[in-house]
Formats: sequence, structure tokens, C-alpha cells
Amino acid sequence: MTQADARLSVLKTYKLYVGGKFPRSESGRVYEVTDAKGRWLANAPRASRKDARDAVVAARKAVAGWSGATAYNRGQVLYRVAEMLQGRREQYVAEVADAEGLSKAKSAAQVDAAIDRWVWYAGWTDKIAQVAGGGNPVAGPYFNISAPEPTGVVAVVAPQESALLGLVSVLAPVIATGNAAVVVAAEERPLPALSLAEVLATSDVPGGVVNVLSGRTAEIAPTLAAHQDVNAIDLTGADTELARELEVAAADNLKRVLRPRPPYDWTADPGTGRLTAFLETKTVWHPTGSLGVSGSAY
Repeated sequence: MTQADARLSVLKTYKLYVGGKFPRSESGRVYEVTDAKGRWLANAPRASRKDARDAVVAARKAVAGWSGATAYNRGQVLYRVAEMLQGRREQYVAEVADAEGLSKAKSAAQVDAAIDRWVWYAGWTDKIAQVAGGGNPVAGPYFNISAPEPTGVVAVVAPQESALLGLVSVLAPVIATGNAAVVVAAEERPLPALSLAEVLATSDVPGGVVNVLSGRTAEIAPTLAAHQDVNAIDLTGADTELARELEVAAADNLKRVLRPRPPYDWTADPGTGRLTAFLETKTVWHPTGSLGVSGSAY
């Protein structure tokens, strides 16, 4: 036996992503993640309700700085995510193939689409205000202008069947518009999401803007839905029974709720629907005034 044959493999330790750091679960729990054929891949951290609350605190701290950044700057940051993901493409091709039981070619297509999706939303950051806002006609001496603003902290229940492309498709529009996100990764396929956190951490995304939790969706999501400091929730990855429970919990503080209907085609043109789903509209009225004896107004 050679020395190379005797060498033990260095297995990857997956961790949560909260506040720009990579903690283990507060409870110390993990659970086994297997591939599409039932073979063991890794132990993923099993987040607790305390981890979920910590993630909300981190997200809330990040909202002001992220929403206050220029839309152009947010676009640059999202484009940097695409760059970093492109640089680690082969890793994600392997992880998606294992998670979803895809061939290497199909997995590569999913990863490439995810990279393109980041670029798509990077381009929209400084344009969505022109689509979702504008001047309003009024019958009176007023300016009336509507402008979109971020909702705040958004909880995202990631799709269960699309570990990377689906995740990026629901996460990117949330942060593109200035919100902070707490993501509950796909329960049985969390590894691409946990690895994506490593890309986010090195892509100029401020700590706390995206927080990634893995574990039992039915354990983590209700805490986020009932949390008084969460402003909105995306129920894409929740089944019918859980989605109903989360909607009831979210009503307590009048959260915005996005409950899209399956089936989902994550390869389709995403449009602007998810960009506007977590925006508030601020309307400002400003009186016009006369400019001298002629009575002309501006």
C-alpha cells in the first residue's frame, strides 16, 4: 500500500451561514444528507428555532445598509456573485448532480442557468424603480410620485426540488431590491445552498443580507412565519399543509406572503414578478406653487 492509498479523505464540514459567519447549529444537531440513490454525502447542520431567531436579528441589522446602498452598487455585488459562482462551477455541477440525480450535462445546464440568473437580476437592480414607480396624474396643483422601497426582512422557504437554480431564482430578486433574506434550504438537498453561502461570503454581499439555515423545514419555517420582525415570507418550498400553517402565523403581524402555485419551471424567463413581490410603494405628494404675479406654476 502506498502512502497515497493510506491517506484519509478530508471531508467537508457544512455549516449554517448567519450574519456573515459560519456557525454550527446552536443545538449541535446534524442530520444525514444522501444523494438521489440514497448514498451518504455529508452531515448537514440541523438549525434550531434559536438559530432562526439569530438569523432574523442578523438580517434586521443588515437591512439599513443594504437598502441604503445605491441600486447600481447592489447590481455590482450581484454580478460579483455570478463571477464567483462561475469560478467554482465544477464544484456546483458535482453537488447538483448528487443532490438531484442528474447527469453531468444536465447538472451543468442547471448551474449555468443559476449563474445567468444572478446576472439577470444584477441588471434589474437599477431599473425596477422605473417599472414599479413613476409620476401619477392628479387633478390639482400637486406633484404625485410613487417610488418602490424594500419590504425589509424576508423569510424564504427554498424550493425542495431544485437545490441551486430554484434557490437562486427565489433569493436573488429578494436581495436585488434591497431586502435581507433568511433562507430555509431544501431539507433533503441542502448542500448546494450551504455551499452557495461560501460564494456569498466572498462576493461583497454584506454579512446578514443573506442567512442560510438547513434542517427540518417544518421546524424552522413556523418560527420565521410567526416572528414579529420578519416582514414577508416566500412559501415556494412549503407543501400545502405547511403553507397553510405558515400563512396563518404570518397574518399575526400582517406579513406579505408569496404563495406561488406549482409546478415551477425554473428555466423559464423569470420576469419581474418576484422583484415586485417584496417591494412597498411610497407615494409622495408635493404642492406646486405660483411663481410671481403671472400665476405660472412649476
